[in-house]
Amino acid sequence: MKSIETLKNIWAIEELRKKILITLLFVAIYRLGSFVVLPGIDPAQLTKLHEQTDTGLLALLNMFSGGAFSNASIFALGIMPYISASIVIQLLGIFMPYFQKLQREGESGHRKINQYTRWLTLFILVFQAPTYLINLKMQAGPALNASLDWTFFMVTSTIILAAGSMFVLWLGERITDKGIGNGVSLIIMVGIIARLPQAFGQEFTSRLGSPGAGGFIMFIVEIAVFLLVIAAAIMLVQGVRKVPVQYAKRIVGNKQYGGARQYIPLKVNAANVMPIIFAQAIMFIPITLLGFSGAEGATGIVRALTDHMGIWYNLIFATLIIVFTYFYTAITVNPVQMSEDMKKNNGFIPGVKPGKHTADYLDAIMTRITLPGSVFLAIIAILPAIAGQFGMQSEFAQFFGGTSLLILVGVVLDTLQQVESHLLMRHYDGLLSTGRIRGRSAGVSAY
Repeated sequence: MKSIETLKNIWAIEELRKKILITLLFVAIYRLGSFVVLPGIDPAQLTKLHEQTDTGLLALLNMFSGGAFSNASIFALGIMPYISASIVIQLLGIFMPYFQKLQREGESGHRKINQYTRWLTLFILVFQAPTYLINLKMQAGPALNASLDWTFFMVTSTIILAAGSMFVLWLGERITDKGIGNGVSLIIMVGIIARLPQAFGQEFTSRLGSPGAGGFIMFIVEIAVFLLVIAAAIMLVQGVRKVPVQYAKRIVGNKQYGGARQYIPLKVNAANVMPIIFAQAIMFIPITLLGFSGAEGATGIVRALTDHMGIWYNLIFATLIIVFTYFYTAITVNPVQMSEDMKKNNGFIPGVKPGKHTADYLDAIMTRITLPGSVFLAIIAILPAIAGQFGMQSEFAQFFGGTSLLILVGVVLDTLQQVESHLLMRHYDGLLSTGRIRGRSAGVSAY
């Protein structure tokens, strides 16, 4: 069988074999750490914390941490503070000249940006860790050792949680350097996919226990729809619109020029999952202002904005995603720069004058293809809420769309693309019998 032959080829490449084994080792360390409970906590008394993270927005946080949040683990805060810091630094690179200069300085500039990102991550952890511990005391008070001094526990546990998150970041960087794929993205994916077997089992049990004989049939239908959604997510991640460009190539020895047509690949969804992350961050504001435990007692508009399965929440959520898709595409895709680069390389778009006309043409194309891409992205983002309306278990419904599904698809495609590159470079067959795996643009992580 081709799949067995491909696995043998992967194992035969020593460098690739070492990278995969190192990646698996670091992932195993991360998963083991997610079950190491904070000192002074009785894990048997965390029932209320588990119940709090079963539904609502906190279920999303728990999913991204691979269950470490509800386990009161030393990795409870996971990699998300680093993601938040990365987003802030990325936005500063748009509005602040100093960070724009660092981005243009190459490797030395990237090292400084990474250093600033780490310091900002620590700053976020100093505030986020005590908030988590206060919520832990409110939800799982009996789990705390009665002899513990609360002030001492707050200080030591804040240090442990901050160190745990930074250690997770270190694991991600080691995977990037010595393993396969983008380490931080893989850490997020592992945290998400770790919840899939449990969610799958809960949904299967729920459907079999439903009255009537249609429970198993509904489960089969759900799996079929799930596979269709995955296919749609792959199309969204890989979707590319090609704009023809004519590059004039000079023939050595005479003054003639020959035309060699090439293409500019413009992605239907150039922003990847960033619009969902931005929109999700804004939608987290109401529950943050209320406090973790105050959402249940909220009423009116606030209650609607904290119900992630409600109509108003998802309507606002989808609108924000469309707006942020245009915003992020506008700041990451620069038609003027693309036009200048084409002009420097003696390139032009057939029927379009170089310079401003080319920039306007590219901008018009990006505007047209971004609209269906943003709407498609918004639909995938609210699919978990739609799935929940059909009686699906909330934990399983989260895998039907949103950030979790797009991250899973994107990271898997990027990792498989790297494996395929190793195979093709050593003259082995790729992972697919026809065509090649296309991930996201090179260097783009899941966040």
